[in-house]
Amino acid sequence: MDRPYIICHMVMSLDGKVTGDFLGKSEYGKFIEDYYRIHREYGADGFLCGRVTMEGSFPQPPVSPHKYDGPPIAREDYIAHKAAFYAVAVDPKGKLWWNGRAISDPDEGYDGAHIIEVLTESVPDAFLAHLRDKGVSYIFGGKTELELALVLKKLKNLFSIEKLLLEGGGNVNGSFLQEELIDEISLVVIPAAECSENAIPLFKTGKYGAKTASAKSFHLKEAKRLNDDGLWLIYSKN
Repeated sequence: MDRPYIICHMVMSLDGKVTGDFLGKSEYGKFIEDYYRIHREYGADGFLCGRVTMEGSFPQPPVSPHKYDGPPIAREDYIAHKAAFYAVAVDPKGKLWWNGRAISDPDEGYDGAHIIEVLTESVPDAFLAHLRDKGVSYIFGGKTELELALVLKKLKNLFSIEKLLLEGGGNVNGSFLQEELIDEISLVVIPAAECSENAIPLFKTGKYGAKTASAKSFHLKEAKRLNDDGLWLIYSKN
């Protein structure tokens, strides 16, 4: 395979929501811990999230406006650092102004992951200069729109990523699903329903690649009971 093996690993409510008030309730904290434990046990080479999820999960200190007066920066992939584990941020317009080259997080499954920004060539030079200054790697996935298949090929060829955890949000998950780039789905199901219209589902019509919304089939590989009332469901493509 010319790309990493993709596992969509998410925690969700009974009605398929991946955001909502249920995630903050103390009685469900044990299921969140199960989610993090499974994340670690997968032993992947990295995880991938969209910009909004990255901002929410790993907030950065406020950044002052950046100016760049140097020569134009070539739109070429930039490998700042090779690492054992990566945090891949889908950020086509260049809005994640990182404070350093690696994720800082209390959970060892995320802490220290070297950041790779996934960009389009439309990002400003000032943003590329910022990433270089912070030691953040970046790759280009298209001129103005991302080609996810190209992105995945680069992640494998440039960073030797063989197994990648896809961890949302709904737009990014949906984009990968529509492009048929998900090999396995791992779901930690919390025994709660989230009725809010603002809660995001596991998969939405994606922003990147194909815009078709046809159903995709998966096969149940395994089902495990978690902490009495929760479930861990594993589905495979084949």
